Amino acid sequence: MGKVALALFLLALAGCQSHPQPIIDTKGVDMSRYESDLSDCQSYADQVRIEQGVAKGAVAGGAVGGATGAVLGDAGKGAGVGAISGAARSAQMGEREKSQVLKNCLRGRGYRVLN
Repeated sequence: MGKVALALFLLALAGCQSHPQPIIDTKGVDMSRYESDLSDCQSYADQVRIEQGVAKGAVAGGAVGGATGAVLGDAGKGAGVGAISGAARSAQMGEREKSQVLKNCLRGRGYRVLN
């Protein structure tokens, strides 16, 4: 199970680095104010707890994978694959939510977010 824990950690770490910064229409924007607003909005986005979702996804994926593996003859391998798959899917969903919070915050402050 140590390999699974390492894989989950690496997936969560990779997810934290993957989401791109929002692209805004800078016409007429005070960039020093934007940088301050961006920092504030990133603080809100950081409140999305991705690691909790990753852990839950790993547990759920492990259970489904273990059951599938048991039917196919290798419950342990199925559980490992399911756990990694569930964690990856949950990390991806968490990153999307984090990105959406950031963009919604910027839109709420009057910026035209392009991506």
